[in-house]
Amino acid sequence: MEHAIYLVTLVGTALVVAAAFSSLIAFRFGAPLLLLFLCIGLATGTDGLGIEFDNARIAYFAGSLALAVILFDSGFGTPLNALRQAAGPALSLATFGVLLTTGLFGAAAYYLLDLSWLESFLLGAAVASTDAAAVFFLLRAGEINLRERVRSTLEVESGTNDPIAIFLTITLVEVIAAHANPETNVLVTNLILGFLVNMGLGAVVGALGGLAIVRLVDRLNLDHGLLPIFVLTLSLMVFAAAGAIGGSGFLAVYIAGLIAGNSDIRAVTILKRFQDGMSWLAQIIMFLILGLFATPSQFPAIMVPAIALGLFLMFVARPIAVWLCLIPFRLPRPEVAFVSWVGLRGAVSILLAITPLLGGLENGRTIFNAAFIIVLVSLVIQGWTVGPLARRLGLIVPARLGPLDKVELELPGSAHHELLAYRVAHGSPVARGERIPRWARPSLVLRDGRSMRFQDMGRLAAGDQVYIFVPDRYPRLLDKLFASRAVVDPEDADFFGAFAVDPARSGAELEAAYAPGLTEAEQKLTVGALVTARLGGHAEYADRVLIGSIELIVRDVDDKGRITGLGLSFEPTAPVARVPVFLSAGEMGDRLGAFIRNWRKPTETQEAAAQAEDAPKPPVEKATTGS
Repeated sequence: MEHAIYLVTLVGTALVVAAAFSSLIAFRFGAPLLLLFLCIGLATGTDGLGIEFDNARIAYFAGSLALAVILFDSGFGTPLNALRQAAGPALSLATFGVLLTTGLFGAAAYYLLDLSWLESFLLGAAVASTDAAAVFFLLRAGEINLRERVRSTLEVESGTNDPIAIFLTITLVEVIAAHANPETNVLVTNLILGFLVNMGLGAVVGALGGLAIVRLVDRLNLDHGLLPIFVLTLSLMVFAAAGAIGGSGFLAVYIAGLIAGNSDIRAVTILKRFQDGMSWLAQIIMFLILGLFATPSQFPAIMVPAIALGLFLMFVARPIAVWLCLIPFRLPRPEVAFVSWVGLRGAVSILLAITPLLGGLENGRTIFNAAFIIVLVSLVIQGWTVGPLARRLGLIVPARLGPLDKVELELPGSAHHELLAYRVAHGSPVARGERIPRWARPSLVLRDGRSMRFQDMGRLAAGDQVYIFVPDRYPRLLDKLFASRAVVDPEDADFFGAFAVDPARSGAELEAAYAPGLTEAEQKLTVGALVTARLGGHAEYADRVLIGSIELIVRDVDDKGRITGLGLSFEPTAPVARVPVFLSAGEMGDRLGAFIRNWRKPTETQEAAAQAEDAPKPPVEKATTGS
């Protein structure tokens, strides 16, 4: 028994270490890291090194706990401004998008695999949701600097669509396991009622649990080493409590993380660091276990139809669902195209594909193997092409800040305050003589191994280490002051225009200087308000507005979304790659209006010509010649 404990511990830790080392390969060659985790599990499983693991209940239990940890961390790291910005499109994709994808994919699976209609829709529900772990890794750890609106939409969607897919999958498994053949209207009614109850209870428990976590953390004077474990345990308690009363535990734990992360919770820096590490560990464990559970020798039997279904999901089902869900929102076509492509499938789909095995379904193993192959296809094709496609569609923007060396410390007894340690970077505003705000006066400065008061140091120099005691919700201004200038690629050297424009100047001055053709109403606005209005009321970093012969580029916005910096270019950038589909409702309206105007012009021209012909002609005097 003792030998077995050592052996199991040795093998388990060796797998985790191998997965951690594989991250170096992923970052070096741009490989999808989660794909490497799966491959390590496959290589050490039954058909690899021979480790036998065929316990579906343990795999599902471990995967569910790992997913709960990941979702809590996802919610904790999602700021409210991102949620407000992307709530409409993301929630539409997380609800109707999952249903549409399930239906379209299920219809294709029925004809490509030897499954019944309900089993086909079950497979569709299992692979309908985007994987939060895969999306968060690619967008955050992959350092893809996307436009904020696109990033927020993808992150919020991936964090909120799992509960809907889980509910659909479990419900269909129960219906098939009961050998029921309900009528369509009865099944739809039961699904709707069950969905409302499941999601409603999950949302209520999650909101109450999030508020309770914040209150307990602030009231209890726990040691900093125990506090992160306490919060993680409370989040799992919220997950379990919601599931025990018939609600969605996954939605509950995500909402609890969202509320806790956006409140003035104590020791937020320590919690973020701990949860980041736990989220990595949860991803590694989940992918390794699911890889161990799979049996690759069974894949060839359904390899061809499963790959075809994976391609159908990427190129047909997901794009159609995304396009239909985003029609009401005026999103540019490149953004809609990118959202439809970054519908990565991952561990959640494999985890849901285990439920048919738990339910004892006859074709449970076929559904699991098909879902596993579909996930592999998604990670290989989509995971490797996210960055190039974002550049192709013009969605990559230059970094707002350059290198920044900062350490956040939380001192005992300093509620809602932090001690920040900055190292002054070369080329930073502080190194160039920019003043530090009065509310953030440095307490200590280290230079050449000597510690001195800030008042005795004079002007800060590159390499100085500065300690500043500030509230934990300090503005981003400090980061901007101590960061060096962002390095811009040569091809992006003119990204923000050759000239700077003061957003507070009037539109009349812009019209007088460059004559872009502004209306009288627009000339009364400030340039910043004009750009915001042209962008539909919301401006974000790197947005561009073409006005006549000039192009205005948003260089920076403040915490409230107000434009603080604008650039002007006389040579507008070349249009990004055209996407032939994905028209939004706004674009449809614009094109319909243009069609009607162009259709009426010939008619009006013909009518005017006809009226001219019918009008009485003036008498024509004959020319006379003198005799």
